[in-house]
Amino acid sequence: MALVPGVRRQSIRVALAATGVVAVVYLAVGISVIAYVTRDLTAQIDSRLTASFGRLPPDGRAHDSPFDPGRDPGRPFGAPLLVWTVESSGLVLASASTPELPTQLATVTGPVTATIDGTEVRVAGMEVGDDRVVVAQATDAVTDAQRTLVVGWLLVAPILLASVFFGAVAIGRRVAAPIEAARRRQLEFTADASHELRTPLSVIEAHTSLALAQPRDETWYRSAFGRVDRESKRMRRLLDDMLWLARFDASQAAPTTEPVDLGVLATQAADRFGVVAETRHLSLAVHAPATAIVIAASPELIDRLVGVLLDNACKYAPEDGSVDVTVAMEGHRATLTVDDSGPGIAAEDRDRIFDRFHRVVATSVETGGAGLGLAIGDAIVRATGGRWIVGSSPSGGARFSVSWSRTSLD
Repeated sequence: MALVPGVRRQSIRVALAATGVVAVVYLAVGISVIAYVTRDLTAQIDSRLTASFGRLPPDGRAHDSPFDPGRDPGRPFGAPLLVWTVESSGLVLASASTPELPTQLATVTGPVTATIDGTEVRVAGMEVGDDRVVVAQATDAVTDAQRTLVVGWLLVAPILLASVFFGAVAIGRRVAAPIEAARRRQLEFTADASHELRTPLSVIEAHTSLALAQPRDETWYRSAFGRVDRESKRMRRLLDDMLWLARFDASQAAPTTEPVDLGVLATQAADRFGVVAETRHLSLAVHAPATAIVIAASPELIDRLVGVLLDNACKYAPEDGSVDVTVAMEGHRATLTVDDSGPGIAAEDRDRIFDRFHRVVATSVETGGAGLGLAIGDAIVRATGGRWIVGSSPSGGARFSVSWSRTSLD
């Protein structure tokens, strides 16, 4: 279903908001990970600096000892340490390849970050006898890890954010589709209802205006009041159906169910419509087996469904026609079928017969209905777990059949 521009824009706004939230969270997680890795690697360097003091020779002169404290025996391929010996006289001794120790670092104690010859290092110092030993290690490993994390973060970010954005748009449109469909149905329902109500109101208004315009004879008044009465009843039926559908749509709870004998309900409904059938000289018959055919449903809803189908059949069946109600078992499903001898329903119209306010045009029959009967029936069938089968009756009229799962009484 195509979405209206407003819904489409709204889904994009929601997707942008979701992407923004994910971007902020992703940025916070990335900063936290980089901070954690930086702290962990720095702590490892500091631990190595501290441990190196335990490997110094007794005199503390590491710069010219055969034993090189710059290499950890347990990690011979680790990064080398820079070592300086600061004598009590202030003289700084170091190997030829070791850069000059800045003056401010000669008295350093705890591990600190400094820059020596343009290279960032971690530096620590310790008193050894009358001298002082200062060791340092470059933080290249920390910088490389930070660079790797940032590059990976930047590579993943656009893919992640694009996936979130388009995923949110897709989900938003999928969620908005039924909402938009419901909104459109509501607008169509309102427009159709206003149209259906406008016609009887116009007729009533016209007759009352004519009645008040000048005196009329008794025959005219009786005819006018008869027409007003018919239109008023038509409005009443329309409003009752609209209110029923509105309450049904608004109800969130599932209808209560109990064992329902389809044959009994069909017979009772046919008895009520006996007068209607008689006035139109219709043959109304019920065919039900002697054994009970029971389903689990709301008796009120099933009774209304049978009434809708019988009312529809009696309207469309021509005078001296027939209406047949059949209750039977088909496999493991209970079936209620209503056949009439009317004009039938064309195959191309069967997809829309359950739409609200939709009426199948029958030139030979003036039904006067508003097109809500089958919509009510469809709502009941869906609520009770039934299945529709719409086709042609043996006489060429319409056949409406509904089946449900049978309930065992054992």
